[in-house]
Amino acid sequence: MSWIGDAIDKINADYQRSSDTHLIKLEGLEFDGIDIYLKDESTHPTGSLKHRLARSLFLYALCNGKIKQGTTIVEASSGSTAVSEAYFARMLGLPFIAVMPSSTAQSKIRQIELYGGQCHFVSCATLMHDEAIRVAQQTGGYFMDQFLYAERATDWRGSNNIAESMFGQMALEPHPVPHTVIMGAGTGGTSATIGRYIRYKGLSTQLVVVDPEFSAFYEGFHSRDHAVKINRGSRIEGIGRPQVEASFQPDVIDDVWKVPDAASVATIHWLYQLTGRKAGPSTGTNLWGALQVAESMRQQGQKGSIITLMCDAGERYSDTYYDLDWVERTIGRIDPFKEKLFDLRQS
Repeated sequence: MSWIGDAIDKINADYQRSSDTHLIKLEGLEFDGIDIYLKDESTHPTGSLKHRLARSLFLYALCNGKIKQGTTIVEASSGSTAVSEAYFARMLGLPFIAVMPSSTAQSKIRQIELYGGQCHFVSCATLMHDEAIRVAQQTGGYFMDQFLYAERATDWRGSNNIAESMFGQMALEPHPVPHTVIMGAGTGGTSATIGRYIRYKGLSTQLVVVDPEFSAFYEGFHSRDHAVKINRGSRIEGIGRPQVEASFQPDVIDDVWKVPDAASVATIHWLYQLTGRKAGPSTGTNLWGALQVAESMRQQGQKGSIITLMCDAGERYSDTYYDLDWVERTIGRIDPFKEKLFDLRQS
């Protein structure tokens, strides 16, 4: 019990050393009276939104007696969750194995290994879950299973979760209660936290989940069929799943929209030219959705605010989503979407 207590203290001390992430207002857009904000989760110690999730998953597993001294931690992750879990595993002196697609960005693989983790590769995202179970059984370890536990490991009522943080940061803005929050879904845990918090606080904010191509959340939401499966993995790292995961909670979501992958990638290139900030591809999906909300509000003569997330920094993707040859080979042409985006900038 003393080791578990020490482990929890170490994680809480890491949290105490960390400041909140910034809420950035986008300037220079042709939306009069409509403000768009990006919550920059790339400033966490491990560089992404998944730092919050990894912390919660470790605390949840420790307090439920699943992790003990020497336990091997196993996770199924396309990158960012594995990076963050490797960080916490090293903090606690635990072995860590990430089961991931072989197509995962090399920079993420290097970061996992830098934290002392091992990478175990599968050919496709559809194989990660079952292989992670097998690896955990083989090593006598614990499968962290972000896709199952994400929605229950975080206290959605408060305790400085991401929802409480972003709504608190809006207090002095012109439109402090957002019209809409836009969220991509990987596990579905963050959208569940935000949707529950909105209802708990009695807010009028709507929650829209944006889903990339080759992901099951869109069809699962609209058909109410949680057995929907896709026969390949998402091309947008960090979001989209070939099946509707257990952490995805459709009843706290107002709508789910499908976003073309080329639009997601075009949006991060547009954001870089607008602000000088490089963001990962899931941020592009989020921001494309936010811009569609803003356009709809403008057409209806509405004013208000929209919040979405910058999930991680784009420097992790210099050899993929910021390599135009790779983009054309893997995603396709993004120029038509970039042209639409540049029409939104103020002259």
